[in-house]
Amino acid sequence: MRFNKLTYLGLSLVVASIVGACGGGGGSSSNDVDSNQRVVISGNLIVPAFVVTDSDVNDIETTPIPNQPRTAAQQVPNPVNIGGYVNIPRSGSSGNSSLSGDEEDYYLIDMNAGQTLLLNIADLGVGVDLDLYLYDLNGNFIDSSIGTSKFESLVIPADGQYYIRVFAFDGASNYLLSVGLTPAAALPPGALRLSDDFVPGDVLARFATSSIQARELDSALNKFEVVNQQGDTGGVQLLRLKDNTGQVAFRSEDNTLLTHEQQQKLDTLLAIKELSNRPDIVYAEPNYILHALATPNDEYYGLQWHYPQINLPQAWDITTGDNSVIVAVIDTGVLLDHPDMAGQLTAGYDFISDPDNAGDGDGIDNNPNDEGDALQEGASSSFHGTHVAGTVAARSNDAQGAAGVAWDSRIMPIRVLGKSGGNTLDLVQGIRFAAGLSNSSGTVPLQHADIINMSLGGGPANQTSRDAVAAARAAGVIIVAAAGNENTAQLSYPASYDGVVSVSAVDINRNRAPYSNFGSAIDVAAPGGDLRVDLNGDSRPDGVLSAGGDDSSGSVNYQLVFYNGTSMAAPHIAGVAALMKAVYPSLSPAEFDSMLAAGDLTTDIGATGRDDLYGHGLIDAFKAVDAAQQRGGGGTPVVPTLSVNPQSLNLSHSLQSATLFIEQIGGALGTVQITEDISWLSLTANQVDGSGFGSYAVSVDRSGLAPATYSATFQINAGSATATVEVIMQVLDVTLTGDAGTHYVLLVDQSTNEVLQQDEVEAVGESVSYSFSDVGSGDYLIVAGSDMDMDGIICDAGESCGAYSTVSQPRVITVGTDDITDRDFITSYEYQSPSSQSLQAPQQSLMFQRLDVQK
Repeated sequence: MRFNKLTYLGLSLVVASIVGACGGGGGSSSNDVDSNQRVVISGNLIVPAFVVTDSDVNDIETTPIPNQPRTAAQQVPNPVNIGGYVNIPRSGSSGNSSLSGDEEDYYLIDMNAGQTLLLNIADLGVGVDLDLYLYDLNGNFIDSSIGTSKFESLVIPADGQYYIRVFAFDGASNYLLSVGLTPAAALPPGALRLSDDFVPGDVLARFATSSIQARELDSALNKFEVVNQQGDTGGVQLLRLKDNTGQVAFRSEDNTLLTHEQQQKLDTLLAIKELSNRPDIVYAEPNYILHALATPNDEYYGLQWHYPQINLPQAWDITTGDNSVIVAVIDTGVLLDHPDMAGQLTAGYDFISDPDNAGDGDGIDNNPNDEGDALQEGASSSFHGTHVAGTVAARSNDAQGAAGVAWDSRIMPIRVLGKSGGNTLDLVQGIRFAAGLSNSSGTVPLQHADIINMSLGGGPANQTSRDAVAAARAAGVIIVAAAGNENTAQLSYPASYDGVVSVSAVDINRNRAPYSNFGSAIDVAAPGGDLRVDLNGDSRPDGVLSAGGDDSSGSVNYQLVFYNGTSMAAPHIAGVAALMKAVYPSLSPAEFDSMLAAGDLTTDIGATGRDDLYGHGLIDAFKAVDAAQQRGGGGTPVVPTLSVNPQSLNLSHSLQSATLFIEQIGGALGTVQITEDISWLSLTANQVDGSGFGSYAVSVDRSGLAPATYSATFQINAGSATATVEVIMQVLDVTLTGDAGTHYVLLVDQSTNEVLQQDEVEAVGESVSYSFSDVGSGDYLIVAGSDMDMDGIICDAGESCGAYSTVSQPRVITVGTDDITDRDFITSYEYQSPSSQSLQAPQQSLMFQRLDVQK
């Protein structure tokens, strides 16, 4: 279908500036539309195979093919970028679905465990909210992401076929659904996922005014009860859904049954969504459940191989700590009467607010004794916090027990984990108490902790915990946390918050322990052990030995036990920090971080410099104490830094290479060393100096690789500085063909940005031809795009877009007396990484109005 000149809408100044930068144009101010010389311009739209379009968009020039209910799902390949549109009834521009609505789109796809779904909402704003749901092949509800941010995301739990549902909770919007193109570790924060571990019915909210507003909110909405908290909770209010609350989980024909727990959790997330849209709410989020990060085993007595591994005996020649240095152990509490704890403790607190979980018959109180977490009669409790505290600072009593890292320092026991774990609100109160900040106990310690150890984790990032961590760090507290035991690069919290020292675990051979998490957030490694083996031949498993207990008989027997886990690694770091504080009392969190990054505290293991397995290396207690002692007598040196840009590369589609810049900032770092062992990746120097700083070409070779999404990382080191670059690369199934939907190819006058002609084509298959006839001499642009939302504008947010020769650099076509052919170019839904936070660039400057739609 072709149209001649009627009207246009474009960002003329932006387009003109782009064209000017690209050259060409012949200098004419307008095209010679009255010339007798008329020619034809033709070419092909090239459609990538990974591109798929929603089969029932709002554009009236399309014939909708419903992809709902689930039985009518649209089958798509993997990996894939899907461009789509959904709307509730009577919303969006006038079109196919504006009155009746198109509230949901279903897609059927084969996926692998660990692959990701990333929904980018194009028109996010007031009154627009899209959600993401996942079902198995039998229609069983698996997961959902129903936040209010620009991105929704899910991780596939197991190999298989799945139904994906994009749901319009409110308003109308284009969207881009990317399947398998984003590593799980790179998914954006802010999603509210049903699969996350949180307390059903609990909502943590911060109000713009005071907690009194919460009671008014309860009265207004009649679905919450306000849970009164003792003391000052730092502005966070705990709201609880009433038992009779009934949220509407689905507004469609989908009658998928949920389990009782799923419905409770879904009700909670929907309540959070509702609260998040209120102007009197700063934020609302789940009360995430936390768990101890360790794997307990039977009792053993033996040698603490993990201390010589980090040169502790040499450090003890300098200091064994100081009783003015306090380490807060936020955990299950501590067996206060354990012999190894005698004389080692300062006053702590029990912040477990649920009496059933606490096991002591009440809520929060000033007794942090570990009451046990055994769930069945005859089983023993973990006494996890006692083991952690023992590693930090158990007493040295010569004949008995097992000494801690800093045995002359003191432990502040803080209890937040009970029989069923803990939750976000209890944790943040413990953090605030430890740091000497206002909290729900209504009291603060006489001296706040110098170091906090958190051998726990669970749930995604949340603002409540992030704020507590930031406040504690601002109070001068060094915060250490276990990286997690899932053997994954996914970020674990609280370890991955800014300002927290994230600790991975090594075994007796200084290799990453098989359970230990890894990835971009790891700061340092420490002994965590491996109970499966006995590599040092002492007839005992190679775990970490520390204080513990056994209450399986009904009373507690104090013991020494072997555990393994990142929970055991973290207190090694907290203990070394206490030793450093003993010789350098003014050591700040920022100084600790800078010394760690400079390599002053560690032995470099793994790849040279920082790496994702061991961070800045294995903690070296002697080096750390020696460096702290020297730091106490002098100023802070300037540390040169390494700059690597971009920090991640997405070699999507048919892109073969990208450019990487490696620079040193603030001084000399040494020679650049690049460590990569990726069969399909190569780095070639473009322009570099004698030390290797400059630009590099990063290239991929897809030959022989099966269709899939591949990801890998490589390491860049320069002196003690290090950086990691992540690469994502796709290999497409050449037997598949793309579908970018109905396209409007526009001929635009370069000098006036007027749309002169339009050719409507179906951009399906490897390529589709277009042409313009009767074109006079002059300078032109050719732009093509879809209009899924039927607003009359092509190439707006979330829609497929292309331009000759590329979207980022449109090229002027100068017409003379001869026909012009082969003006081919690609049209696509461009994958957007979460870091871009936008579907606007680079095509915003190419938004033009269709000639068949007047505005």
